[in-house]
Amino acid sequence: MTDIRRSILWVIFGFSMILLWDKWQLHNGRPATFFPQGQSQQAAPAATSAKGDATVPAASALGTGAAALPVAGAAEAATPKVTHVVSTDVLKLTFDSEGGSLVGADLLQHLAATHSSKNQDVKPLTLLTQTPNHTYVAQTGLIGSGALPTHKTPMKLVSTDTALKDGQDSLVVRFESDVVGGTKLVKTYTLQRGSYEVAVKHEVVNTGTADVAPQLYMQLVRDGSKGENETPFYSTFTGPAIYTQAAKYQKVEFAQIEGNKADFIKVASDGYVAMVQHYFASAWLLGDGIEREHFARKVDANLYSAGMITPVGTVTPGQSKAVESRLFVGPQAEKVLEKVAPGLELVKDYGWLTMLAKPLYWLLEKIHSFVSNWGWAIVLLVVLLKASFYWLNAMAYRSMAKMKAINPRIQEMRERMKDNPQQMQMEMMRIYKEEKVNPMGGCFPIMIQIPVFIALYWVLLSSVEMRNAPWTLWITDLSSPDPWYILPLVMTITTVIQTALNPLPPDPMQAKLMWIMPLVFSVMFFFFPSGLVLYWITNNVLTILQQAYINNSMGVPVKFSMPKFN
Repeated sequence: MTDIRRSILWVIFGFSMILLWDKWQLHNGRPATFFPQGQSQQAAPAATSAKGDATVPAASALGTGAAALPVAGAAEAATPKVTHVVSTDVLKLTFDSEGGSLVGADLLQHLAATHSSKNQDVKPLTLLTQTPNHTYVAQTGLIGSGALPTHKTPMKLVSTDTALKDGQDSLVVRFESDVVGGTKLVKTYTLQRGSYEVAVKHEVVNTGTADVAPQLYMQLVRDGSKGENETPFYSTFTGPAIYTQAAKYQKVEFAQIEGNKADFIKVASDGYVAMVQHYFASAWLLGDGIEREHFARKVDANLYSAGMITPVGTVTPGQSKAVESRLFVGPQAEKVLEKVAPGLELVKDYGWLTMLAKPLYWLLEKIHSFVSNWGWAIVLLVVLLKASFYWLNAMAYRSMAKMKAINPRIQEMRERMKDNPQQMQMEMMRIYKEEKVNPMGGCFPIMIQIPVFIALYWVLLSSVEMRNAPWTLWITDLSSPDPWYILPLVMTITTVIQTALNPLPPDPMQAKLMWIMPLVFSVMFFFFPSGLVLYWITNNVLTILQQAYINNSMGVPVKFSMPKFN
């Protein structure tokens, strides 16, 4: 009988390799080999104008679904544009006089390049931008019957301050549109010191002679390219996300929008609409109780918009009405996100292991508050996890030790009965029963722990705190691969040692695969972020020490098991 435990583990390992290969294919702009996911969105953005012109959402009653997207009028687009730059201690924002839209956002406390980059760039990270090669902007405007101000309507900056001064806690930026169809739109952005949250007030002024009942749209427009923080062999989510209390967090793939297959809640009275990429996000938020309709559309070749539409109400001549909203533009730092709105922390996506990942991040953050170093916090967290699973691991390693002790008998029996497979299996079962060895005994305790360590993997992969965070000596950025490949080499060595301490499967081919596959797997770690490799090394070292201790306590000699490759 073959080693069932090893067979199951190799099936899991093989499936993991398939998933990693698919992610590698997607990362390089090629279709997935085994699990196709529609058109890849990682190709270079299609050529778009520097304007990044988006369409104006069509007016629609709540609950009826969004109509087609008519292009904005050419007459408005012909007006010369002017940009205005305002800044606080954490944000540098660029507004366009066309629609008073936010077309640029630099995060002043985050560098554009990581410390491990060969050509280091000390400029702040640019999240929102509008260039010929990349479009990512926030726009708002009015829709309804007749002509109304949109994000294509010229607007004038009427406020005077453009920078947050010493001793000043808030900065107000105010735009006013020309009168369009008897209606004027006033946008007021209020920025706070130390905050990535911008309060946005839209005031509709009726200067005409008839009632108007417009709707306000707020949208995030982005091309389908991946963020600059993507790393080989894995791919994080980039695209729109919609959150409501009823449906919770719903990701919308660009490919789903492309194929008109996007499935998300269309009407709600709470939540937000976000645009997510690795480490950073933006989101439009309305107050709870305000009815809104969500939309996600393709605007142009490789250009998409996601947002919400909400009724302003009837505005009589000479009167005005306002809608209060908020715009978040910043890093996916959990403490920051939790303070902005319920559920916004979910843009930091842990996938289906969120219930495990969030407590792990909480514990990691608590450890960091004591040691003030994310690298050592990772090491200590893995130590705590290994300690909490000590008895489960002990059960597995005792089973492995027993298997290793009887392995010579199994090998001798297989040679002696190789011409009689049926008798060989019966004899193997007899030996297992006689020695009180369960071939599956080392498998289940390890499998129970797998979700925890996968959750920790996603915590380290998703946490913006790892970006540009040093550990020690040459490791200056835990989110980037080791520039000298020292950690991956150490990881490979520890993997070899750990493999050698395990009993060889009775089947010679399985024994060879047990050695070859971990080595192949180790090669991928040369491209993984240093923080992930550090976590894996720590886990390997603790596993080796515990396994050696248990083998010694059971009187099983600590020796390497090597298969015959000749």
